[in-house]
Amino acid sequence: MKSDIEERACELAVYIVENKATVRAAAQRFGVSKSTVHKDLSERLQSIDLALYRQVKEILDTNKAERHIRGGLATRRKYRG
Repeated sequence: MKSDIEERACELAVYIVENKATVRAAAQRFGVSKSTVHKDLSERLQSIDLALYRQVKEILDTNKAERHIRGGLATRRKYRG
């Protein structure tokens, strides 16, 4: 079971790095919750593959800094029709 979790964490990380995806997009793609993705990437991946962890952390930090902009654009699209 543990190897499945480690494998999922690596697959999630590769997906996010290749697609510059958000946690939400990765969760939807792999059929898991956002909490699971976050825990896999922020806690488990660090002990599995440090180099991949650093790449993912950079993308997640960028996404976190831009999320208020994406939210505003989504609200704009919602109310403009």
